[in-house]
Amino acid sequence: MKPKYELMAPAGNFPMLVAAIKAEADAVYFGLNDFSMRASSKNFNLDDLDEMRQLCDSSPRKAKMYLTLNTIIYDEELNQLEEIIKQIKGKVDAVICWDHAVMLLCKIHKIPFFISTQASVANTRAAEYYKELGAQRVVLARELNLDQIKKISNIIDVECFIHGAMCVAISGRCFMSQFTYDRSANRGECNQNCRRSYTVTDDSGKELKVENSRIMSAKDLCALPFIEKMKEAGVMSFKIEGRGRDARYVDVVTSVYRKALDGSLSPNDLQESIKELEKVFNRQFSSGFYLGKPTDHDFSKTENSAATEVKHTLGKVINYYSNNQVASIKLMADLAIGDKIVVIGNKTGIVTLHVSSMEIENEVVEKAIKGDSVGIKIPGVRKNDTVYIIKSK
Repeated sequence: MKPKYELMAPAGNFPMLVAAIKAEADAVYFGLNDFSMRASSKNFNLDDLDEMRQLCDSSPRKAKMYLTLNTIIYDEELNQLEEIIKQIKGKVDAVICWDHAVMLLCKIHKIPFFISTQASVANTRAAEYYKELGAQRVVLARELNLDQIKKISNIIDVECFIHGAMCVAISGRCFMSQFTYDRSANRGECNQNCRRSYTVTDDSGKELKVENSRIMSAKDLCALPFIEKMKEAGVMSFKIEGRGRDARYVDVVTSVYRKALDGSLSPNDLQESIKELEKVFNRQFSSGFYLGKPTDHDFSKTENSAATEVKHTLGKVINYYSNNQVASIKLMADLAIGDKIVVIGNKTGIVTLHVSSMEIENEVVEKAIKGDSVGIKIPGVRKNDTVYIIKSK
């Protein structure tokens, strides 16, 4: 029997959640405003869980919901933590955690839990230990190769990252942000100092000239070229990093990996899929530790993003005529026939299209300028959705 692989997408807000569901993710992982490793993301409130559950249950794949409670927990926070765990029971499918207090409370309240990558599980003994504690799954340390993963997958269900940002330090062990800005990475507040340019000097003030000024900025992980090897290694859940990204990132990356998990990619499919991934946020791509230890070629030379396309705000949907599927858009920039646009909203998720026709006051036009209100046929969008134009770099 063919094993069922789970594709898990990040959800930092409602547009990302809806985008993940539409792109056929099997599961989403998300944080609340407290105890999340992505404190800078918009995240969700406890009051949002019912709506999220309804959205996931109504999706074709009935996407599962995994809540991340994966920061360090202090004594003064235990009561708040327990209140959260009581309120999420029956509303999430599992909790992703690594603090033993969270594990214990999940056991008390009979909520399934997975061990976060923050626990740096890297061997079979650790996997056995967490399994004995009641964990149903382990999100393995990112510093493992495929042979090491295969051994652990014989012990417990294994979840691994397949795409997105890589930490230059051992996962969960970086203190640079804490020391320099009093913002703890282990509390979800990483300032990402590693992504900056640095001048290296010795004690006498002599500067060291380096080819790549971003000497600590790791390339993004991209496991697409060897996804079949990950299947063979026993990985059951394939996780996309990126709760701090946007709905377009989620849509593109989830769609690409959905095809790869549902069947094997031909060489041409792989090449085209990589080009798709390159269109959205990335710091260039690396195989991480999966095929061997990283080298100097696994550090990024790009500033901010190497994406081949960029997204600029174009305007707002000021009215939507559902009978005709026409959106009236107030433009904040110029627009022409053939331009690529995306519409993003809380309930819409993301809709992408190339403009093939548009009207101003019932007159067909080829171009529109900033300040115009144009009518464009777009299925499935809503009033107050934000519209963006996509430009090639």
